[in-house]
Amino acid sequence: MRREKNINARNITDEEYFYGHKACAGCGGSLAVRLVLKVLGQRTFTVLPAGCMSAVGFNYPQLCFTTNAMISTFAGTASMISGVAAGARALGIKDFHAVGIAGDGGTADIGIQALSGAIDRREKIIYICYDNEAYMNTGIQKSGLTPYGTRTTTTPAGDNIRGAVTTKKNMFEIVAAHGIDYAATASIGYIQDFLNKINKAKQVEGTSYIHVYAPCPTGWGTSADSAIELGKEVVDCGLWYLAEYENGEFLLNKNPKEFASAEDYLKNQGRFKHLLKEDIEKIVKDRDEKWEKIRKSWVRS
Repeated sequence: MRREKNINARNITDEEYFYGHKACAGCGGSLAVRLVLKVLGQRTFTVLPAGCMSAVGFNYPQLCFTTNAMISTFAGTASMISGVAAGARALGIKDFHAVGIAGDGGTADIGIQALSGAIDRREKIIYICYDNEAYMNTGIQKSGLTPYGTRTTTTPAGDNIRGAVTTKKNMFEIVAAHGIDYAATASIGYIQDFLNKINKAKQVEGTSYIHVYAPCPTGWGTSADSAIELGKEVVDCGLWYLAEYENGEFLLNKNPKEFASAEDYLKNQGRFKHLLKEDIEKIVKDRDEKWEKIRKSWVRS
């Protein structure tokens, strides 16, 4: 893998490749897309499935992408961007990036088969999952990446069942289990870390996957200016981690000595306000057990 200098606030391009979109105020997903394309640049082919970013980015007669971009079937992001990349190479096009950008439902549920196949074939593509933890575009329904206890329109909170009863799929480790060339987790709360990982992914000669935590103020019941802070808080309280997988090894990028309050993070969101003390205790217990395993196997002495 060739190494290029890190991209930061001082040297990132002033060009914008995704703007004028119709996303909700404070949308974390739209910020993720904007940053991805600013790192990858003009010579990028982008495929997005039916979802938030295609709904807000392709509004006739206004196309909000200044790069080549198209909408795929919901299940076909990874297979379609694989085909786009193959077609570009067949036409003799060089020095380009092929990126698929999909939400949590389009990745962990509907699109997981095509993603698995692309990794297995070692397609030279970059796949970005912007994770807002529900099917936001169609009405805030539960996805495979919706956390335990979340109130959604398909997991309402009542006296007997308080929100989602399942836990979040571990897509990062599922992808890593394929032996992928490069995979990483990120959060829009830690933008420099995210930029570094996009920059690294574009230099990989095989398949890259980045799973970025992208808060949704509309679906989460938070203020429009909360996304960045929530993206930081979720890492600081240990309910999301920053890590990489490369050359068959996991690397933890941030290992907090102490966690911030998970209860404060949860209770500041409308989707979790119904949680009782025992619900939060379960979430914290699950977090601690997960981190114990991570620290035992991923942290280098």
